[in-house]
Amino acid sequence: MKRIFSGVQPTGNLHLGNYLGAIRNWVRLQSEFECLFCVVDMHAITVWQDPPELKRNIREVTAGMLAAGVDADKHVVFVQSAVPAHAQLAWIFNCVARIGWLNRMTQFKEKAGKNRENASVGLYAYPNLMSADILAYKATHVPVGEDQKQHLELARDTAAKFNNDYKVEFFPQPEPLIFGTAARVMSLRDGTRKMSKSDESDYSRINMTDDADTIALKVRKAKTDPEPLPDTLDALAARPEAANLVGIYAALSDQESAAVLATFAGRQFSEFKKDLTDMAVSVLGPINAEMKRLTADPAHIDAVLKRGAERADAIARPILAEVYDIVGFWRG
Repeated sequence: MKRIFSGVQPTGNLHLGNYLGAIRNWVRLQSEFECLFCVVDMHAITVWQDPPELKRNIREVTAGMLAAGVDADKHVVFVQSAVPAHAQLAWIFNCVARIGWLNRMTQFKEKAGKNRENASVGLYAYPNLMSADILAYKATHVPVGEDQKQHLELARDTAAKFNNDYKVEFFPQPEPLIFGTAARVMSLRDGTRKMSKSDESDYSRINMTDDADTIALKVRKAKTDPEPLPDTLDALAARPEAANLVGIYAALSDQESAAVLATFAGRQFSEFKKDLTDMAVSVLGPINAEMKRLTADPAHIDAVLKRGAERADAIARPILAEVYDIVGFWRG
């Protein structure tokens, strides 16, 4: 059985990068895998979150997933904190993983920055919780971006060390699923930085809640350079803002960047941006409308999450019980 686990943080403003880099791929994987899609609120609080806003964001992110085509009837959509196995297994993995492994995690260094001594223990131990997220369900595959590959390697190392320490063949080695086109969508204001919810400028990203007029405005204001679109990928690579917009168009239209250049090479960005706007609106417009419908019915979203948590717990609970037996924990 092939089982996927993947998660998204409920930190508000789901954007085009989340859709193209993760959620759209989840939708496409549903026919091939048994899928668990998780709103990872425990990861979110590794940095401060306003509690009422966190609850709103959980519902908004869930609405975005459902609106984009995640099927909560055939697959499992749930909130991380609603299933105790995540926290329980994370503590066991805190005792399996090594300090040296965590010290090599580049994302902690990036997120903590110069205030490393002030960072939460949760931010430091974040990768062990991610390992627990995956292995609590014995997931065989994990869709990851390039920036998450290191964390998946740690999950594999942790699974291997657990199996070796306790002389069992219990946890699988989860395999990464990495998607090429637009797996890393960059900021509309700086083509060298990843599109992010945390960017102060709302013009740096296209949100999944943006209407057609807002999308058009943001694309029109997106940073470019004065030259026409190039005709080769090598020339495009030297122009990060141009490469980003071409990559976004390619992903939205299910083409390779080379095919987009074959159509638009030599044209000015003002002309290309009109076509990019039309493409973005045609893809995101229906999702935006469905998100609005779903967010207007929070009781429905809550019911989806409750049912999903029950189904996720039914998978994780017996796995955790076996882990407790292997480790020697008292279960009464």
